[in-house]
Amino acid sequence: MHLTAGQWALAIVAAVGVGVSKAGFPGVGLAHVVIFAFLFGARTSSGIVLPMLLIGDLCAVGTFRQHAQWHEIRRILPPACLGVTIAALVMSRLTDASLGPVVGWIILGLALVQIARMRFPSWLTRVPHTRAFAWTIGWLAGVATMLANAAGPVFALFGLAVSLPKAAFVGTAAWFFLIMNCVKIPFSVSLGLIRGETLLLNLMLAPAIVTGLIIGRWLLHRVPQQLFDGLLIAFASIAAIRLIGVFQWRF
Repeated sequence: MHLTAGQWALAIVAAVGVGVSKAGFPGVGLAHVVIFAFLFGARTSSGIVLPMLLIGDLCAVGTFRQHAQWHEIRRILPPACLGVTIAALVMSRLTDASLGPVVGWIILGLALVQIARMRFPSWLTRVPHTRAFAWTIGWLAGVATMLANAAGPVFALFGLAVSLPKAAFVGTAAWFFLIMNCVKIPFSVSLGLIRGETLLLNLMLAPAIVTGLIIGRWLLHRVPQQLFDGLLIAFASIAAIRLIGVFQWRF
């Protein structure tokens, strides 16, 4: 893939963001999704980002695996797999031009959910921990991760609702997304989203992902998460509006 110097710089920043998000800052995930969507198109970028997420997942699992709460993963995994399957069928009928606004609306909706979560931290603590709630969250996570690789905020809502401590949240999310991203691989390959040239790009950006994970671990105990996520949500919201087509810009 031919990229200009400016596009390479954005790709590296986005790859670092993948690592930071895997270290416990789910709001960062919205930022790297929109950057790669601008660089490569909403549909194509989905296959580019997936192996990068897997690299981040493996690093996160290696670091936080002992904190995972498997009973919570088992609650939302079946509906999440169902959501991935449905979203893959939808993607087979969409082009980059038609998927862009869809991704934009997904990101904008998740950004609003993140803002609500930050503004009202006790909001979901009153939600009954029913099977219906777990299936709803799981299905939404599956759809969002297949269409836009952007299920981090959805899982963050689930973590808040079941009162996962920070370490348990990161460990549980690491295993959940590792499993989900592995489930997505056959769909992405069959859709032609993962190819030799995309894997080469992934290999070149892998060091930036590891760097992001290291930065994220350092930030986790030093930067207020609400401030950090808030700045990134603001960027992601503006970029989502651009994907929807409200205004234009070029990198």
